[in-house]
Amino acid sequence: MNDTTSLNAPRIHPARLLREGGGAPILFLHGAGGFPGRLPFFAELAASHEILVPEHPNFGASPDAPELRNVADYAYYYLDWIKQLGLPRLHVVGHSLGGWIAAEIAVRDCSAFASLTLIAPAGVRVKGIPTGDNFIWSPEESIRNLFHDQNLAAQILARTPTEEEAEQMIRTRLIAARLGWEPRWFNPGLEKWLHRITCPTLLLWGAQDRLLPAAYASAWSARVPHLTHHRIGACGHSPHVEQTAATLTHLRAFLREH
Repeated sequence: MNDTTSLNAPRIHPARLLREGGGAPILFLHGAGGFPGRLPFFAELAASHEILVPEHPNFGASPDAPELRNVADYAYYYLDWIKQLGLPRLHVVGHSLGGWIAAEIAVRDCSAFASLTLIAPAGVRVKGIPTGDNFIWSPEESIRNLFHDQNLAAQILARTPTEEEAEQMIRTRLIAARLGWEPRWFNPGLEKWLHRITCPTLLLWGAQDRLLPAAYASAWSARVPHLTHHRIGACGHSPHVEQTAATLTHLRAFLREH
């Protein structure tokens, strides 16, 4: 894949950007864990699409943007990002926090969306179904609770980050806490506006998600008009990482249809 590059257009903050492939564009918005890097998931999609994976401002190696204080701010930021880059109608994929941001964008204006894919999105709370709490988990618990496959979790835990990576991780955790601390990972006002997401929507959820339970899919299915839902077995909070092949199968079928 090509090296990550910097996005810097007038009126919008620069952001680290992974851009690869050609064809109909897919914008991927990452979760609270930070910039995902060169995942096999992106390499597979880049064979048939142009993949754009920005690192959100204030995260990791992307510059500071002090005016971006909440998820709504990030939604407006990406509306400007899409408009100013002159992107044609594009497919938007959001994971976890990125799914929440994508939904907040779509309820405001989804005219540029050819489709929307939400992978275990935050943003909505279902009474009586408790979530996990990554703010009280230890670093090891956080990794282990994100994956069903504990061998995969162990591989991630065995890797020692560089000093630069460790600093970026701390920065990412700080902004994640700002966005998701109170209330925990949802916007009480979002659910009532989900009917405004009028583009075709795919919802993917890991059946063994310990952070945001797969049962939360019912709230999205009840509110989003044109939504298709698939639950992915033997999978935790990151289906595109843990069950890449299954996630790609569902996503490719959806993209072919739309």
